[in-house]
Amino acid sequence: MADRGLTGVLLVGGASRRFGSPKALARLDGETLAERAWRVLGAACTERIAVGKIDDGLELPFPLVDDGSDIRAPIAGVVAGLRAAGGEPVLAVPVDCPRLTPATLSRLAAACRGDAAVTQTGPLPAAFRQTALPVLERRLQEGVLALRDALAELDVSVVDVDPDELANVNTPGDLALLER
Repeated sequence: MADRGLTGVLLVGGASRRFGSPKALARLDGETLAERAWRVLGAACTERIAVGKIDDGLELPFPLVDDGSDIRAPIAGVVAGLRAAGGEPVLAVPVDCPRLTPATLSRLAAACRGDAAVTQTGPLPAAFRQTALPVLERRLQEGVLALRDALAELDVSVVDVDPDELANVNTPGDLALLER
């Protein structure tokens, strides 16, 4: 059941260099990674926002908010998502974590009592409050793009999550392993 007031932000703007094609459109168990992540966010959040690069021309079954940046880094998507969000905390989910569950997203949101909550492997998926935005905006503007490093400037809680649920798809081989 979706949490009232909780906003989910799906990050689809990655360069997919190692994957070789847009990861958002890769298929797993009959749906694209983007569709899968959108569905999981919908089960946990009342508001969903997909953030990426409109110029990429991805054919997605939901609207895309342009991150307004020439930079390809998760921090750009998180900043755009926080700016667009109507509720908080804001769950930032990369498109390439297809095993995430709504229950884990809810745990991240509940743990976000300071600026952010991350899993033990961090920095994404994560939950952010609007209080994190000034630090993230400054770092983006300065070109200091590592989201993991930005966490050092924030009040962050850590949530232990089953490592299998955090499986990340960076290559076609990673996707093939998940299909088994």
